[in-house]
Amino acid sequence: MLAKIYVGNLPSSTSEADIRKLFTEHGTVHSCRLKTNGRTGECRGFGFVEMEYYEAKAAVDALDGTVFEDRNLRVASLIGC
Repeated sequence: MLAKIYVGNLPSSTSEADIRKLFTEHGTVHSCRLKTNGRTGECRGFGFVEMEYYEAKAAVDALDGTVFEDRNLRVASLIGC
């Protein structure tokens, strides 16, 4: 079963590849979508990742509050965890 994870407090320079790399340390990332500014294409500071349930739980536990590019990440499960 897939779980959806919210990831927030991201810098505007963050790419989906950056987030995939971060979350892949905890399991397989099935999808990664950052919300972007339609005009500039920059990250709006948050996005969503989908992973298998147990991998998602481990990722949330490990990554919530960790520092990413001088910012404390906010990571929370939305669905399935």
